[in-house]
Amino acid sequence: MILASILQAIGLFVATNIDDIIVLSLFFARGAGQRGTTARIFVGQYLGFVGILGAAVLVTLGADAFLPPEVIPYFGLIPLALGLWAAWQTWRNDDNDDDDEAKVAGKNVGVWTVAAVTFANGGDNIGVYVPVFLAVGPAAAMAYCIVFLVLVAILVMLAKFVATRRPVAEVLERFEHILFPIVLIGLGIVILISGGAFGL
Repeated sequence: MILASILQAIGLFVATNIDDIIVLSLFFARGAGQRGTTARIFVGQYLGFVGILGAAVLVTLGADAFLPPEVIPYFGLIPLALGLWAAWQTWRNDDNDDDDEAKVAGKNVGVWTVAAVTFANGGDNIGVYVPVFLAVGPAAAMAYCIVFLVLVAILVMLAKFVATRRPVAEVLERFEHILFPIVLIGLGIVILISGGAFGL
């Protein structure tokens, strides 16, 4: 019974968070060569994911007033805005010379940026977790949360592994200033459309 719950939790986590590997890999690419990048991404991912779990638990406990289901799709506005900002920054700095220090200077990976993107990307996770938590009951839901929190660390390390493989890292480094805004904008649009925000 316990093993089955753990395996179900792992499956649910993988299904709802596999897309985070790409987003986190891009964060690692943006923060390459900067001290503390891994720690900031790690903390940001945990903060964002704890927010997701907290929201899911609140909704599960009947706190519909805190987070009505129709609000969830609007979390897509967060990565959309961040992606548009990153695209604007890239366009604005397009005329600069090829100074690596100047490129890195404007690309600090902040804890709150990672947390916001994680939370926004997890808006649909809330919609998945709530019915599961309701179905399995409080004790199993708590076990799911513990498994999820352990898996977050593995997810971050996997994303770092992907980002630090030379072929992958070279592609990300070459195209991250283009990929990063595209991924965030795309993520925002998908969340908005799939949730029916603004009547889409």
